[in-house]
Amino acid sequence: MAQNSARRTALVDAAIEVLARDGARGLTFRAVDVEAGVPAGTASNYFPSRDELFNQVGAHIHQRLTLAPEQVAALPPSRQQLTEVMRALFGHISDNRTGWLALLELRLEATRRPELQAALTETLRANLTGNIEGRRAAGFPGDDLTTVLLYYAMTALIVEHLTVPGVLSTFDIDELIAGFVDRSLPGGM
Repeated sequence: MAQNSARRTALVDAAIEVLARDGARGLTFRAVDVEAGVPAGTASNYFPSRDELFNQVGAHIHQRLTLAPEQVAALPPSRQQLTEVMRALFGHISDNRTGWLALLELRLEATRRPELQAALTETLRANLTGNIEGRRAAGFPGDDLTTVLLYYAMTALIVEHLTVPGVLSTFDIDELIAGFVDRSLPGGM
């Protein structure tokens, strides 16, 4: 059966919505069909197994959560520009809450599914490597460790913000992000 790539993407996007809303147990082919507004059985025609659906969601989610190149290259690389990129990333992910929550659900499900864990590890490692290489290519200050520190500081900040925002209600998010950058970079950079 010939498959439509736009429909496949729509099904994966629907799966992300279901995963974020209903968790891994709620991610069924039927639920994806309903969310996507397609006839029953459509998702199962595109994905041979639930494991494959999980893998496709894991691969696609980062496309939704990645900043567009024009959001990164607006200013010359500097401490301030790095701070602005981190703020833009935070805003972009906050605007795509379901994508991030679905990623959290995938991470939890990966603890129970070795194949998903392997695929997600590969995807997340590639994402981290892409961040490191992107910082180098853009000429942002700092080194590879700076990128790793900022990656995980932002990950924790986003998790708190999207799951239990009251924890951070007394803090200014923009100031926290600036603090991450300032404290991750040596004084002269």
